[in-house]
Amino acid sequence: MDNEKAPAGQVHKTLSNLDYFNVGFGAIVGIGWILMVGDWVVLGGGPLAAMIAFFLGGIALLPIAACFGELATALPISGGIVEYVERAFGQKASFLAGWLLAFGDGIVCPWEALAITTIMTELVSAYWPWLRSVKLYTIFGSDVYLYPLLFGLAAAGYVILQNFRGASSMAKLQKFLTRMLFLGMFIAMVISFWRGGTSNFYPFFQFVHGPASETGGRDFCTALISVLVLTPYFYTGLDTIPDQAEEARPDINWKNYGRVIGLTVLASAVFYCICIYSFSTIVPWTDFASRPIPALSVLRDINGYLAIFMLIIATLSPLGPMNSLFSATSRIILAMGRKGQLPAAFSRVDKRGTPKAANILLAVLTIIGPFLGYHMLLPLTEIAGLAFILPCTMVAAACLKFRTMYPDLKRPYHVPGGKLGIWLGIITGSFLTGLLLIPASPVSLDLREWIILSGWLLFGVYLYLRRDRSVQNQ
Repeated sequence: MDNEKAPAGQVHKTLSNLDYFNVGFGAIVGIGWILMVGDWVVLGGGPLAAMIAFFLGGIALLPIAACFGELATALPISGGIVEYVERAFGQKASFLAGWLLAFGDGIVCPWEALAITTIMTELVSAYWPWLRSVKLYTIFGSDVYLYPLLFGLAAAGYVILQNFRGASSMAKLQKFLTRMLFLGMFIAMVISFWRGGTSNFYPFFQFVHGPASETGGRDFCTALISVLVLTPYFYTGLDTIPDQAEEARPDINWKNYGRVIGLTVLASAVFYCICIYSFSTIVPWTDFASRPIPALSVLRDINGYLAIFMLIIATLSPLGPMNSLFSATSRIILAMGRKGQLPAAFSRVDKRGTPKAANILLAVLTIIGPFLGYHMLLPLTEIAGLAFILPCTMVAAACLKFRTMYPDLKRPYHVPGGKLGIWLGIITGSFLTGLLLIPASPVSLDLREWIILSGWLLFGVYLYLRRDRSVQNQ
């Protein structure tokens, strides 16, 4: 079996390991730590359960990240998950994994565009009330206003434009946004040490009602699980690194590349835990959790200028995951087009090395986001979590099968622990998938979420039936 493959079109090879870290970290962290940290604390009945859940979620995904690392260094091609699963389990399994992951990753783009609109509506309008002067409609219980909507669309348009320009433009934007994320975390830590205290961390568990949710269980353990099943979505982005492996610089160190994926997950887990602790100890966490978008509202109580500065970071932060996931998802769709799983237009790249048809599809999906309203954030989170973790579990299974099918395949990076490490990835991925799929689970998908996911799958089946059967496997 040859490691190298000749793609139908050539992407540009410009990304370094540092670029890949920026892309992955920015895709994972994004805006969730500002916009959703209050919901995590509410669902967990306190910050302790939320921190443990995010730490466990990150640790559980490390074996899966390692599986991605092993396969990506062996087969460094765009949208590699499509190739891995097809070689291991056939075209239909590959299509299911690729199309689900395209949804799990791609839904981040409209989610982040909606997040920007939400920030403008709920927080920025406190400083400039005219932003809410023109109400357009109410959807799913959320009011949609003209000017925040236009701002969200403009931000989405900027990211779309950068991705049409190619990988190097995307990477430059991501480097700047990653620095902004670290600055925001540093500010939260300083304020927590300065104004907060460990006494605000207590009680360890209490059933509470927040502005948009309530504690996900009547005891500490069930509440922790309710947060744990959300964590796959907030680690969505670890696959952006292997999805763009084909765009690595010719002189890249592939062994270090494999390590970057796990390092990105660890860095994100630490980031999340620090942010949950820092924000929820500035004031007593029960007070913190009762506020809308509390990460910003507590800062406004301390210092208006500080709140404005953090608000700027919060408004820019969604561009990071939107940018990373837009690029990565387009590469998944490109790979599916190359494999003849989608119409032939999706198999081509333009003179800039970008998959134009995939970018157009994602641009349409992204632009829909700001029109949906704030109350769609949590349902989209849960759907995308399933669409992300199930394909990742399939990748871990493919990694195990590759050990038998292709024992002589050159692997610059190996999963630590060998087959045991791979089995850990399969088991943890299956456990998280089961929690979302099994109807008896207290955190399984509801009817509205199944309808949305089914609609995406039916759209995929339609495209699959219209595929160009003459396209040969690349």
